[in-house]
Amino acid sequence: MELTHVAVGNGNCTVRIDGPESKHTVLLLPGAGDGPDVYDGVCERLHNSDLRTIVPEDIAGLDEAAVMGLLDELKVGWVNLVGSREGAELAWSLAARQFGRFASLVVADRGHPAAPDAAGAVRGSDCPAVELPTTVMVGDPDRRPEADASGRFVYSDFRVVQLDGVSNVPAAAAAELATEIVLRTSPW
Repeated sequence: MELTHVAVGNGNCTVRIDGPESKHTVLLLPGAGDGPDVYDGVCERLHNSDLRTIVPEDIAGLDEAAVMGLLDELKVGWVNLVGSREGAELAWSLAARQFGRFASLVVADRGHPAAPDAAGAVRGSDCPAVELPTTVMVGDPDRRPEADASGRFVYSDFRVVQLDGVSNVPAAAAAELATEIVLRTSPW
């Protein structure tokens, strides 16, 4: 694993880069409070599938501009985007507003920002629809309606995967998450 410090915005971001040199790269955005090691089991499986991974050490302070700057600094053009919880919120926003930079989207435990959550709250009614093949994974059955409602905001192939009783998808369902990512990176 290579740790790289990249200047983004007014600060630096440390990222873990690993896996084989490949034309397929996966950017994995962890949830707030999760370290990059939450994706270790996922990354191991992705590397075995010939995918290169980039994982920020922390998403605190990252926004759309910072992530795009990070990818530019790393000279990564076409990326498969993955996010969990707060990282998923950032991933939705990136996928919706940065057309032509991302190949696919896989998110865990967050629906599209314009879809109402279980309490009926809408986090981001101004978030445009996503035009990427998208998978939403949920570990809590209460999030299923939010995930299903996200389909209205995806103008491409859309899939929902429910994993009952999984409180943190990357940590507790690494194999399932890696499988969904690999499926989304395949052109077939």
